[in-house]
Amino acid sequence: MKQNTNTHKTISPSKPLKTKCIKLGIDVHADSYRVVRQIDNATPQPAQKFTPKDFLLWAKKQLEQAEAVYSCYEAGPMGYSLHRALEAMGIHNVVVRPVDLDELHKGVKTDNTDARALVLRLDRYVQGNRNALAIVKVPTPAQELARSQSRQREQLLSHCLRLEAQGRSLLLFNGVRLKGRWWQPAQWNRLEVQLAAPLLELLRVLREVLLAVDKQLQAALTRIQEAATPQPKGVGALTSQVLEREILCWDRFENRRQVASMTGMCPGVRSSGNKSRHLSITKHGNRRMRTALIELAWRWVRFQPDYQPVKKCMAIFKNPKATGAAKKKAIVAVGRHIAIDLWRLNTGRTSAEKLCLC
Repeated sequence: MKQNTNTHKTISPSKPLKTKCIKLGIDVHADSYRVVRQIDNATPQPAQKFTPKDFLLWAKKQLEQAEAVYSCYEAGPMGYSLHRALEAMGIHNVVVRPVDLDELHKGVKTDNTDARALVLRLDRYVQGNRNALAIVKVPTPAQELARSQSRQREQLLSHCLRLEAQGRSLLLFNGVRLKGRWWQPAQWNRLEVQLAAPLLELLRVLREVLLAVDKQLQAALTRIQEAATPQPKGVGALTSQVLEREILCWDRFENRRQVASMTGMCPGVRSSGNKSRHLSITKHGNRRMRTALIELAWRWVRFQPDYQPVKKCMAIFKNPKATGAAKKKAIVAVGRHIAIDLWRLNTGRTSAEKLCLC
């Protein structure tokens, strides 16, 4: 029998060596997730399908195989619960703005192709290309609840307006033309005398629903206004809370260009070679913030006449020959400046006195 003369000890690793990085592109749905995994710089693997519960168990195992695990999914109706679960287990997750992931317009767009496109963009993002993904600011649970409350008030208001319009349409169809809130006591008492019983019964159904929705609307409005802090004249408790809850945190902005971009009130531009043309506003950012700022700008024309952007545009507002388009452009410019100055106020960069606000 031949004797073994090898004096070196054979070392068999108990655990396989970890890869440096694993990236996961996730296409999220209510019942299932499609996930594409990329290990280091290798070609992305075929998509896998998981239930939400099974995916979290599988994702946890990825931490044992790599030094760092990154993931991303698009913002949408699924909210941020998945993000918080992934962050809690140690995965670096980002929520990104939804975009058309079929960049080449091949006409083939599936859950698998979306997950693959996400992981390829995530790969570029992890390697340092911060323009590869448009990251969404994830609110804290408290911020998310507060924002949902203000958005629910907006939804209740939409329901009221729709039911009110349905009632006016029903009356007009039957030869009765009314303006305003027909369901309020003053007009309703007159309608009870004028209308035939069958038509009144149809209208009463809408009125009862309207009264119930309006009650909840007023309660929601009161809750939001009670949370407001003192603001410059003309801002209003509701407007200040809508802006604060949509922005989440004023400190998130590094410069005034970022603030203006979020409003979507910056003029677009199309430039190529020697040709350049200005377009309408981009409407790129938060539409609720944009609506609140336009309403606020019109109030500041009345209540803050010494505010510099208002003074600059006042000649347009007072000119009887000025067109509606000119006034719209001017008020959008005022609203954009208001957003920037509110950011400066809330981050301590200026004061109300310096802005000539009363």
